[in-house]
Amino acid sequence: MRKNKRPELSQVVEDIYDTALDSARWKDTIAKIAEFVGGQAGGLALKDCQSKNLNVFYDVGFDPECIEVYLETYSKFDPLATAPLFDMRRVASVPDLMPYDEYLNGRFYREWAKPRGWLDSANAIIERSGTSSTLLRIVTSKKTGLVDDNMRERLAQVVPHVRRATLVGKSIDLKHAEAAMLAETLDGLSAGLFLVDAKARIVHANEAARDILEGGDFLRSMDGRLVARDAEINQSLRDLFALAGDGDAALGTRGIALRLTARDGERYAAHVLPLSSGERRRAGISYAAVAAMFVRKATLQAPSTAEAIGRTYRLTRTELRVLLAVVELESLSEAAQVLGIADTTVKFHLGNIYAKTGANRVTGLIKLMAGLSNPLLD
Repeated sequence: MRKNKRPELSQVVEDIYDTALDSARWKDTIAKIAEFVGGQAGGLALKDCQSKNLNVFYDVGFDPECIEVYLETYSKFDPLATAPLFDMRRVASVPDLMPYDEYLNGRFYREWAKPRGWLDSANAIIERSGTSSTLLRIVTSKKTGLVDDNMRERLAQVVPHVRRATLVGKSIDLKHAEAAMLAETLDGLSAGLFLVDAKARIVHANEAARDILEGGDFLRSMDGRLVARDAEINQSLRDLFALAGDGDAALGTRGIALRLTARDGERYAAHVLPLSSGERRRAGISYAAVAAMFVRKATLQAPSTAEAIGRTYRLTRTELRVLLAVVELESLSEAAQVLGIADTTVKFHLGNIYAKTGANRVTGLIKLMAGLSNPLLD
């Protein structure tokens, strides 16, 4: 990736929100995020919490052969794939995920990262469900050094906007939407679409949104303004719409996913997309709107099996990594090789795991993991 003058946060955020209407923009946007953070490469990846596979679906700074070899061989050795998920509020580097000396001795670094000059990475969880997580990774090289506090802070500034754009894009579920014809393009969506001005006045609502308003439940129209039944949510919406008129970056971490509850207990999620900058500005001008709000039924997000077993048996971070490696590979020596530690070290941690879980062999740990991933399994 070429070295350009570091872009301003406002420029980066503008590009991020444009991806919500056109997913083809993600590659260039990740390049701009990497430049803003101070990294050499980056990507968005999907982590399967059951198989521990890590699939990269947008990347920049990696050649095609590099990604191909990664997916075929080295993704299963990646610290992001083998380590338990961290808090969504954190930006985690490799030393946060595992002891750095173990990383340097492992196959992933020695055979894949080191030959390419990659040294560390700043990682953030964008979205999490019961079976998978979307991760944003910015890679550093020997030239830029290990991830420092400045890089963490810069990535933390970007993450809320990536999270909001990703959720909006998921609600839209289209490869490309013409910004200037936003309402017409999205009128057929199952998700409710509201276009509103800075004072919460509704300037357009698609069919699904009109159905929500006619129900007069968790959202309704009063004197042409969008109003939520819950007073706290209603104030949040008013604040968000007012901030949207001040530009993309003004939204920050506020109201990334607002939770709405109907009287019958049905839960919905609302995501606000600003229309005041970038390609989206054409839609805002066309409809005198500053924001688009998408409303759809919320999906349950259960904790991953790794998180559940770690909390249940109070395993340390290292013990959990050993458990996941041993269960997946079903071989103590192979687990040691993947983790970059000695067989005796794996045995030591395995002894602690057996004592905490009550299992006495690897097959018992496999059954334990299966039981937590499927509560109906005896």
